[in-house]
Amino acid sequence: MSASHRLSVSDHSRDSAGLRYVYPVLSRRSGGLSVGINLNPNNACNWRCIYCQVPHLRRGGAPAVDVAPLAQELEGFLADVLEGDFFERYGVPGDLRRIRDVAISGNGEPTGVAEFEQVIATIGKVAGRFGLPGRIGFVLITNGSGVERLPVQQGLKHWAALGGEVWFKLDSATEEGIRRINNVHLKPQTVRRRIAACAKLCPTWLQTCMFAMDGAPPSAPEREAYLAFLSGLVCDGVALRGVLLYGLARPSLQPESSRLARLPAEALEAFGAAIRERGLAVRITP
Repeated sequence: MSASHRLSVSDHSRDSAGLRYVYPVLSRRSGGLSVGINLNPNNACNWRCIYCQVPHLRRGGAPAVDVAPLAQELEGFLADVLEGDFFERYGVPGDLRRIRDVAISGNGEPTGVAEFEQVIATIGKVAGRFGLPGRIGFVLITNGSGVERLPVQQGLKHWAALGGEVWFKLDSATEEGIRRINNVHLKPQTVRRRIAACAKLCPTWLQTCMFAMDGAPPSAPEREAYLAFLSGLVCDGVALRGVLLYGLARPSLQPESSRLARLPAEALEAFGAAIRERGLAVRITP
């Protein structure tokens, strides 16, 4: 495995290691190396978020996952990082030379793959060979569309047993906002049901991207609906870890890119304070 370029927090290329499923990311949020797992190498997703940085994104599902090569790639990659000269070859700064987590994210929605449960078991076995459970994090980043499928629920139980957690996408709590930002027709009550189901199976954070569109921040009704949605979850006893509130880090590769802009850090901090008033922890990455 040879280095093709230096890693940086602004480059999340899925092919930088020359592998099909495994890729390295220097994560600004985790403060080190995140070992990415991409189950959608065909760049297909059932959502189309307007801030998405996936190139040539198309609507659709993932191809079948070949679990044996995935295991081989992950084992070889972890050996290179933990026992080889990976950090030197990729020019990783000294303060970031540590594995912080294994993250299932990639170029589409991971809970849609038919082999989801086997993928989770495989990651657990390979990570166990290196003694990583209990030493690093395990993160699943999802829009939650598959969490009511039994194989996904079994996988989430195993993920929780590894010490893993879910980052569940929630960019809006209104039907119109979900359609505008995520390009899906989805009722907030459906999202609420899926969040509650996920949180029962595995520690769950909500992950929200906040940005300006056409020069304007999210409207007051949008913000109020989001906060009311959170209050409802809290009142219903849904056990959430909190909210990961973040801004735009890299340019969108979607047609709406020119309409989007970062918000000042102060705007995210103010909204984070309002979330905390609803009884939830908040981590903010402007």
